[in-house]
Amino acid sequence: MTTLLHNARLIDPELGTDAPGSLLIAQGRILARLAGQQDTTAILAAHGLAAADVTLVDCNGKCLAPGIVDIGVKVCEPGERHKESYKSAGLAAAAGGVTTIVTRPDTTPCIDSPETLEFVTRRAQADAPVNVLPMAALTKGRAGREMTEIRFLMDAGAVAFTDCDHVVTDTKVFSRALTYAKSCGALVMAHPQDPGLSAGAAATSGKFAALRGLPSVSPMAERMGLDRDIALLEMTGAKYHADQITTARALPALERAKANGLDITAGTSIHHLTLNELDVADYRTFFKVKPPLRSEEDRLAVVEALRDGVIDVISSMHTPQDEESKRLPFEEAAAGAVALETLLPAAMRLYHAELLDLPTLFRALSLNPAKRLGLASGRLAEGAPADLVLFDPDVPFVLDRFALQSKSKNTPFDTQRMQGRVLATYVAGRPVFAQRKA
Repeated sequence: MTTLLHNARLIDPELGTDAPGSLLIAQGRILARLAGQQDTTAILAAHGLAAADVTLVDCNGKCLAPGIVDIGVKVCEPGERHKESYKSAGLAAAAGGVTTIVTRPDTTPCIDSPETLEFVTRRAQADAPVNVLPMAALTKGRAGREMTEIRFLMDAGAVAFTDCDHVVTDTKVFSRALTYAKSCGALVMAHPQDPGLSAGAAATSGKFAALRGLPSVSPMAERMGLDRDIALLEMTGAKYHADQITTARALPALERAKANGLDITAGTSIHHLTLNELDVADYRTFFKVKPPLRSEEDRLAVVEALRDGVIDVISSMHTPQDEESKRLPFEEAAAGAVALETLLPAAMRLYHAELLDLPTLFRALSLNPAKRLGLASGRLAEGAPADLVLFDPDVPFVLDRFALQSKSKNTPFDTQRMQGRVLATYVAGRPVFAQRKA
């Protein structure tokens, strides 16, 4: 099927442009990109196509961008399918403009063997309408004692290796895993945090946590964890991605590591970019995430680092939790929030606050994560996969968590006024989501 998406506002993170244009799509890829508002008949004639052979989609001047590549999505299969399945996560991703989800291995049991990886790959291919790329555990059982069979897991389809929020505390085990990953060309994703300082913490240390009587962790714990990992990278030369950098204290070390030529990238979550520690207010557990929400000064520093390219990637860090695990005292409640459907409208807060422009946002949402994983997506270039999102950055709405596609409804944005909505999502040129007209 050949499709012409015309009268669009093309958001190109690779060229850094925001300009009118059209995309001609055929066989799942971008066949041609045309600048300006050209007549559709002339476009088709230039490519030897008849109108009867092409599906015309008028974008009505709305934004057309590369589909989001979301690193660090938790899908709760196997073990906790009642929280999220590949079907529900795939539908949520499509509704949120996410065309590729890179899934975490922190399931029950965790994904640490080729057999478990093949199981989840089959489920994803059968149930999810979007691309699903699985990560595997770095150590067996995410216990930090013995590394997994990295080469076999890569052959089975693992795109990266991570123990998620279980920090490998044994430095020798971690260094051996990094050395072996280097020999295989594997990407290791880690959670920079000193586990001793952060154990049991529910908030970031400071006046707010003290007034609320919450167990807290210093922002220095993130820097200490990152400093250790950077030292090991200097020793091993491995490919490394920090899943969440959320504090100003960690940024100078990250900047130095990049300047020194280490193969390091970093991400942050949409919640740490748009919320701060005060949003917890009177112990609202839907705002309990890991690491905990930071100060407003930290939030603004991370936004600036994103704008300057020190931080590379924005992720949803989608973590479904059921009502029973959230309706508890704040210290006891499970950490995490769903964000596949709220990632784009939450990111629009940064755009409307004039903190980041749209090409810069999609550099972090689409282009950079695709590049880090060696994917051809994340671009509007000719020949790139036609994984696309059409959205209106300005339309206002009030978020209703019960209208979300995810099985779990633990979003901190419930009942909040949002601005920006996905109109359509395309995977390999095929529409997998379309906003219903009012």
